Amino acid sequence: MTTAPAGATIDAAGLRQRVADVVAAHDPATTDPAELLAARFDAGLAWVHFPEGEGGLGAPRALQSVVDAEFERLGATPAGREKLIIGLGMAAPTILAFGTPEQRRRYLKPLYVGEEVWCQLFSEPGAGSDLAALGTRAVRDGEEWVVDGQKVWTSLAHRARWAILVTRTDPDVPKHQGMTYFICDMRAPGVEVRPLRQLTGEAEFNEVYLTDVRIPDSQRLGAVGEGWRVAQTTLMNERVSIGGTAEPREGGLIGIAAGIWRSRPEARTPGLHDALMRLWVEAEAARLTKERLRQQLAIGQPGPEGSAAKLAFARLNQEIAGLEVELLGAEGLTYDDWTLRRPERVGMEARGAGYRYLRSRGNSIEGGTSEILRNIIAERVLGLPGDIRVDKDVAWKDLPK
Repeated sequence: MTTAPAGATIDAAGLRQRVADVVAAHDPATTDPAELLAARFDAGLAWVHFPEGEGGLGAPRALQSVVDAEFERLGATPAGREKLIIGLGMAAPTILAFGTPEQRRRYLKPLYVGEEVWCQLFSEPGAGSDLAALGTRAVRDGEEWVVDGQKVWTSLAHRARWAILVTRTDPDVPKHQGMTYFICDMRAPGVEVRPLRQLTGEAEFNEVYLTDVRIPDSQRLGAVGEGWRVAQTTLMNERVSIGGTAEPREGGLIGIAAGIWRSRPEARTPGLHDALMRLWVEAEAARLTKERLRQQLAIGQPGPEGSAAKLAFARLNQEIAGLEVELLGAEGLTYDDWTLRRPERVGMEARGAGYRYLRSRGNSIEGGTSEILRNIIAERVLGLPGDIRVDKDVAWKDLPK
């Protein structure tokens, strides 16, 4: 291989050469995808801004797009990584930011290669929109923590090897101060996963019950009591993952609605024409905004702007799905299949209009409710006065439950 030695100046040309070396040594046509990904990780081309030996090269984050584009050009981008979205999009950046060197060495490579699937144990039945109100308790017992509680709306829990978990470790302080963040072994005794069937008939999500689950202190991320700060890193990356996906012009649901308009002239009315034009323009504005967000992300950490992208994505999806049903008339009210499924990704474009209409309802809940996101935009982007919070200085144990 002709790869430049570690520590040498890294530029776009050098990265393209590193990609070429990896692909030359691991022909995508004949190499197992996991082996190719492992080689990519070892070459520092998983996340170029991560440290050397941990999937990166300590290079500027903006150069990641060069690497991704080159692997794609050479036909070396494995498909079917949907089940890794939480690990890649949320766990990895959190482990990088708050994990110890031992934790980064243990978890990052299996996560990237796809050997280990991750899920996110955040939401609870009594604290869905207000994460800081969570009640899952973790009590220290020597070098371990004993965890009891219930989580809900957990994607991929039935497939996951590991979970990122936020718990209550001090009920005597205000709710944002008494939380601690862990890595939870989903195979540990006391972890029970139950499917949660949705409005669509699918069971994308799970309920997860934690009963006397023992977690070594070595699997804690961040300091005791700093769980809220660690969770913010996870949440900002989550919103970018949901709302910041790149799409071509007229891609996604607006493309489906526009296609129906073009192919069915009998469905056209002036009112529907106006609605389609308005949503088309909004979808294009949202697409360009997401592209700008992606470019900002490439050169730094995700900011609260990701909340705006996710908020717009949810509202547009729901309005466009409603328009599609109107365009199709009675046909739009039919439903294709109520069979219980456990998909690893949301197949909005692969299913019928009825499915899209029902599934889009969840877009304003998952990944942070629209109400919470509006608060974030108002306070952190627009600089407006914050909500009056009467529970700010009240111990969690004294809050109404």
